[in-house]
Amino acid sequence: MKLIIAVIQPNRLEAVKAALAEVEVFRLTVMDVQGFGRQRGQTEVYRGHEFTVNLLRKVQLMIAVNEEFLEPTIDAIIQGGRTGEKGEIGDGKIFVLPLEDCIRIRTGERGGEAI
Repeated sequence: MKLIIAVIQPNRLEAVKAALAEVEVFRLTVMDVQGFGRQRGQTEVYRGHEFTVNLLRKVQLMIAVNEEFLEPTIDAIIQGGRTGEKGEIGDGKIFVLPLEDCIRIRTGERGGEAI
């Protein structure tokens, strides 16, 4: 089992969800987050004063998958999250972590069955 954490642009969320549905991945958690990487924020003017906003709004997805769904899920996130044909700085990142256990609270099922 693996835990996929993807950080994407908020405007790409619907495209990523559609791409995930095509590969039969329907369970995910979505969180609003802020951060910066190569983009390093942007300069804005408020009431005549210029200031730098260095935390940009992003969306974080958490998806637990069994091994056979790992690559199709990653490919779907890349397909839906990429801006344009080749992508742009700020499109996001995907992290893949080992998932030791998963327990469904309702039934007590464990492991891959609980996903």
